[in-house]
Amino acid sequence: MDPRSIDTLLAVMAALRTPVTGCPWDLEQSFDTIAPYTIEEAYEVAEAIEKKDMAALKDELGDLLFQPVYHAQIAAEAGAFTFDDVIEAVVTKMIRRHPHVFGDEAAKAAGVSKGFWEANKAKERAGAPKQSVLANVPVNLPGLTRALKLQAKAAKVGFDWPSVDNVYDKITEEIAEFKEADADHKKEEFGDLLFAMANVARHLGIDPEAALRGANAKFERRFDFIEIELAKAGKEPKDSDLAEMDGLWDAAKKAEKA
Repeated sequence: MDPRSIDTLLAVMAALRTPVTGCPWDLEQSFDTIAPYTIEEAYEVAEAIEKKDMAALKDELGDLLFQPVYHAQIAAEAGAFTFDDVIEAVVTKMIRRHPHVFGDEAAKAAGVSKGFWEANKAKERAGAPKQSVLANVPVNLPGLTRALKLQAKAAKVGFDWPSVDNVYDKITEEIAEFKEADADHKKEEFGDLLFAMANVARHLGIDPEAALRGANAKFERRFDFIEIELAKAGKEPKDSDLAEMDGLWDAAKKAEKA
């Protein structure tokens, strides 16, 4: 078998799901149990891209590619659709949504005008029951990403702050409400604050999930520095105190900026 062929990958997947001779773990899986892995693999692709690690990106893209193959195999077993159907659906959609590339000369000459994508999608939905402006934003998206998408959809119909300064004011308001909230309402007010922060990110063109991943990575680097410096003195964090660790944190910041 050619390891560079998609047909080989499909054959491998089919073998894993073959009763009796297949893998016991794979045979137990369903759409629901595989879905979390699909999301996880997408994040690992994003992480490899952020790190500019091409070797890791190659591997992670392979893992991500395996996910639609897996779902299609389960669907084929249920008689719902096949991997070929998946390919046909996306190819048809891409050609339909890019008449400026695949259409006639008039469509190519027209190019991509303002509102092109929204108008194109509206045509696809023609005849379907009218949906809310906020429809089709997946519920299972990470919270900050979903907040961003909800805000963007509302903004397209004019429900948006005119300036990011207005959003800064909103954040100040939400911080005050969070501080004043009783225990029963802290969670709700914290959510409102995060939603406002996502709105700032949208106005400034910042990916809030990527920003938070960067902050997480920075925290890990600096705490690693604290542990390393304490180890030089034969200590662990539990043997230290906040003042000492805070001093080492500042040292880590200086080292990064040097």
